[in-house]
Amino acid sequence: MYRNTVKLAVHGHTLMVAHRGVSKLETENTAAAFIAAGNRTYFGVETDIWRTSDGKYICNHDGKSGRICETDLKMEESTLGDLRALTLRDMTDGASDRAELKLCLPSEYRKICEHYGKVCVPELKSAFAPGEIREIMEMFDGYLDNTVFISFNMHNLELVKEQRPEQNVQFLTSKYSSELLATLVEKRMDLDIQWGALTEENIRELHGAGVTVNCWTVDNPEDADRLISWGVDMITTNILE
Repeated sequence: MYRNTVKLAVHGHTLMVAHRGVSKLETENTAAAFIAAGNRTYFGVETDIWRTSDGKYICNHDGKSGRICETDLKMEESTLGDLRALTLRDMTDGASDRAELKLCLPSEYRKICEHYGKVCVPELKSAFAPGEIREIMEMFDGYLDNTVFISFNMHNLELVKEQRPEQNVQFLTSKYSSELLATLVEKRMDLDIQWGALTEENIRELHGAGVTVNCWTVDNPEDADRLISWGVDMITTNILE
């Protein structure tokens, strides 16, 4: 069990993003995890957003609660009230005895990030409709210049860009190709890629095309050191700082 983050000696120009908050210290996607990131040197804090069955929004990675809670509810098939009533397991001992360990609202996540001066990096998990994207973006209104939307679903990001063409977005993927680079340039999107798919050469190629490069999820200091030496712009991590 980690008691603190693992510090990197050198960061270069690379910015660090706390994955689901500091998710090796506190239960992921909770206020506790986001505040743990807020109290440290992270540039940004990542979370995940799903639609609930009653048309609201909740922060959770898996789309269901079973891995982090004694009760297993699916985000898209449960009401916000039922999801908010859950108490999540503590990272320390697995007990459900910390009343503050609840699933967060995106608005709560944004407020914590803003309070600590961190960039919001929300992942759009559901396949959202245009009106839902509008509602989500309204939750970040006034802080959109300090928000980077990410998604494996490119249509979600296209909808974001339709609403606000200058909005920073990053397409999530585990594979790199020249075709992907051309698409990113055409759609004015940046990249958030599984770190093992990166090479120094394709980072140079992406930078040459004006594409910012984030990568996930790096928890090994030696891997982080190599990516930093290659000039990656951002590293998303559960524990490195």
